[in-house]
Amino acid sequence: MKTQILIFSNCRTAMSLIFLVGLLSCPIYAVSNDKHLFFNVSDLLQDTKQKPTIKLSGTVKDSFGALGGVIVTVGTKVVTTDLEGKYTTYITSGDKITFSMMGYKDQSIVYTGGSSLNITLSEDNNTLDEIVVNAGYYTVKDRERTGSIARVTAKDIEFQPVTNPLQAIQGRMAGVSITQNSGVPGGGFDIQIRGRNSLRKHANSPLYIIDGIVINNDSESENTMSNSILPGNNISPINFINPNNIESIEILKDADATAIYGSRGANGVVLITTKKGKSDNLSFTLSSSTAFSKVANKMKLLNTEQFNRIRDQAFINDEIKTFPSYEYDMNGTWDRYRYTDWQKELIGGTAISKNISFNVAGGNENTHFLVGVNYSEETTVFPTSNGYKRTSFNSSLSHNSKDHKFNITIGTNYTKQYNNLLYQDLTSQALTLAPNAPALYNSDGTLNWQNGTFENPLALSQKTYDYKSDNLLLNVAIGYQIFPNVSLKLNTGTNLTYFTENQLTPHTIHNPSKNYTSEISSARKGTSNKQFYIIEPQVNWNYEADQSNFNILIGTTFQQNKSNNLYIRGTNFPTNALMTNIGSAKNQYIDSNNQKDYRYTALFFRLNYIYDSKYIVNLTGRRDGSSRFGKNNQFGNFGAIAGAWLFSEENLFNSLSWLSFGKLRASYGTTGSDNIGDYQYLDTYSITKNIYDKIIGLTPTNLYNPNFGWEKTTKLESSIDISLFNNRINTSISWYRNRTSNQLVGIPLAGTTGFSSVQSNLNATVQNTGWEYTLQTNNIQKKDWTWSTSFNISFPKNKLISFPGLEGSTYANQYVIGESTSIRKVYQYEGLDPTTGIYKFKDFNQDSKYTALDDKQTIKDIAVKYYGGLQNSIAYKNFHLDFLFHFVKQTNLNYNYKLILPGALANQPIEVLDSWSIKNQNASYAPYSTGENSALYQNTLLVNDSDYAISDASFIRLKNISLSYNLAIPNSGIKSINIYFQGQNLLTITKYFGLDPEFTSFGYLPPLKTYAFGFQLTL
Repeated sequence: MKTQILIFSNCRTAMSLIFLVGLLSCPIYAVSNDKHLFFNVSDLLQDTKQKPTIKLSGTVKDSFGALGGVIVTVGTKVVTTDLEGKYTTYITSGDKITFSMMGYKDQSIVYTGGSSLNITLSEDNNTLDEIVVNAGYYTVKDRERTGSIARVTAKDIEFQPVTNPLQAIQGRMAGVSITQNSGVPGGGFDIQIRGRNSLRKHANSPLYIIDGIVINNDSESENTMSNSILPGNNISPINFINPNNIESIEILKDADATAIYGSRGANGVVLITTKKGKSDNLSFTLSSSTAFSKVANKMKLLNTEQFNRIRDQAFINDEIKTFPSYEYDMNGTWDRYRYTDWQKELIGGTAISKNISFNVAGGNENTHFLVGVNYSEETTVFPTSNGYKRTSFNSSLSHNSKDHKFNITIGTNYTKQYNNLLYQDLTSQALTLAPNAPALYNSDGTLNWQNGTFENPLALSQKTYDYKSDNLLLNVAIGYQIFPNVSLKLNTGTNLTYFTENQLTPHTIHNPSKNYTSEISSARKGTSNKQFYIIEPQVNWNYEADQSNFNILIGTTFQQNKSNNLYIRGTNFPTNALMTNIGSAKNQYIDSNNQKDYRYTALFFRLNYIYDSKYIVNLTGRRDGSSRFGKNNQFGNFGAIAGAWLFSEENLFNSLSWLSFGKLRASYGTTGSDNIGDYQYLDTYSITKNIYDKIIGLTPTNLYNPNFGWEKTTKLESSIDISLFNNRINTSISWYRNRTSNQLVGIPLAGTTGFSSVQSNLNATVQNTGWEYTLQTNNIQKKDWTWSTSFNISFPKNKLISFPGLEGSTYANQYVIGESTSIRKVYQYEGLDPTTGIYKFKDFNQDSKYTALDDKQTIKDIAVKYYGGLQNSIAYKNFHLDFLFHFVKQTNLNYNYKLILPGALANQPIEVLDSWSIKNQNASYAPYSTGENSALYQNTLLVNDSDYAISDASFIRLKNISLSYNLAIPNSGIKSINIYFQGQNLLTITKYFGLDPEFTSFGYLPPLKTYAFGFQLTL
């Protein structure tokens, strides 16, 4: 066989003729005159027909060291680096390999050969193109986002000593107000996204979605059984989620972000995304922490000497010389000179929390998995060993086909909760029990009843409340790309909850002198079985032409909620040992037994258009159908339009070197609500407890209203986002206006109708407006030092702008047009009578008496004026310090709201020492009395309902502080070990008159101050 040698004038000519001579069967060599190219053409042609696939490995790092989580892309193959920055992929000569990570510049290389490739990425402050925000049905680059979406990631959530993820994001998001209802573990939260839209308080909860599955936003308890220990019997529906297992939380606020959820998005949407497996390499992670919590602040109460002085003066003022039998501290029954700090005794304990988690993650090029287990337990500050326990199991499995056309993700979260609590919160007794009250225990360790004169508060510890909850969350997301620009997706899943609560009241809570037996013991039990199913098929089409980019999303929703509730009660037990079995009670009752079925369907779409990478229009729409309405109003239409202009891309601004990014955006649209409960439009009947002639009958409970329809919220927003000086300074300013009309309420009826109200749409409109500011700065960015600051502040304003017929309705004493829906109509306090010292109030109708209808004319708004947070993150080498200050400007109820007559047998704050007398007529409080002065007693009750009980409740709180040290020991097999300290609610600056300015559920335990220590070990 002959060998042919072709000589060309240059490389370009040689390359252009290669394929022309490829038909020759002899070996061909080509060489150029400039000697830049010499190769065997036949071998080259053979290589183009079948190139070998090479296994490529390497390490990715930055100036600080190894980088985990870097995305490595080769064609359609995508892998990520592990915690040591290592990766493995498969590549062919001539392929382009790209390394990318948020906060770093992309780096692309054409692979030419070799089995190893190490890369060093350089930092890039311009991350807007790389930040991807979860908007629910779709994801969007932060740069191209037209809606208002607040985001917090695992960095700020994990390791915090909290039970519920809402605690971890408090103060971190503009427009999101979160209040913890109780310091008792397992309690609930009040969350308002851009204000209170509905006149019904319980109808202002947002929509919770975890990994695409809708979660019930009602309290798990639907009975008043827990009301004495948990305010409003509120048990958060997302208590079952372990905060350490959360990847990110997104809050959708405006019409553009929420309208695609239609009737479910009126109060905002909380999207929770859990962690998934990412790395190809097998890793094991062990996390453990221990936390210690105490009441953050104690009230300054009277000591025994001060208390006795007040009591003595009270009897002198009342001219009582012979002490009644019930005045135990005065008649010698008690030792009036003993002292007990009841705050220390009853709520001064240390709550201990323990948390341990173990995760396994790994996979290969196409499949990744994560499996984790978690156990946590938490006691209380009350003198009891009872507490809260949670055990959870979570897993995720994701798979991509080799051609990346098919993908599937399966997630599972199973949680068991057990909360064994006292029946009643002891905070009220800790604040009001006389300082010289008898000891809790006798010398033999039994409860002290002081010969029947002392209601021992620890007797309540024998009356218990507990709940058990089993929650299963299963989600499956399947995607398939049928054409290069068309893909299908199916999101489906279920949330199953089985909830049981028990209340046991043994006869031993009573004074033994009463000789009660288990015949008066009682027990209550409630069970709730809830099943939520959802199926959401979707199709997505993307089209690019010239400078235009179209994206169309169309989908539908099928949702069904089923619940079964049973509440039973038993009394008269043969022994207290059988109280957990109501079947052993002599008297048994079924308080309620009901089944509910809620069905919901929707069709939704989204059209997104981007022109020239700087003009963006987004259209969303949804048509909802709900089983909660009759045929006349069963379907509702909702939608939004939004636009954004990336003005920094215009040639006009190219010369402004200090402007890195600028965007104007605006949105307008409607969302709605059907959150009124099931079967409210129907004539309904319930089993009556009254028996006639041994027959149980029915009683009507609801009136038929076929015109009962959707509550509707119209949302308007405008915003500007700006980044300056190479993205060292990033800020956003937003203005919004939300108007909610067609209010779903019970319209009062005359008593002669047999019904107190009828469910209907009230022609009232509530408006929420406000400004939101966020600022993020990168103050220092050096090799060993980094320092960043985040600041947010919100100025909400709520107003009732329309309510036809308000003056003649039963709401006249509750609302005023033009005022906030959070107002209170109260008596106007005018000081103390200079001659008697009795509290005086303005007598508006001048009839010489105080009545609620005529004299409660003073309006006080107890809404928040502004709130926000200031966070700083500082890193030096392997040390990291993070702290967050949360601040609120507000007016709220103070301790006078629960003021007890000073001089009675109950403790008081030391402020009551400033008492009226002839020499002290400008005092804060009236003369002391035991209650014999009826005028003084009655007017003291009016203080509770006057503007004297409302004052400034503003505060600045060191909400969270975190100090951690991260160490890698590669030679030992330890990829990393993170040791950390966390603090929660450590410092509060306030002038508030009360136990806690954030928390105004009087008589309940406020949020606790917590110190936590822990570590995370990764192998």
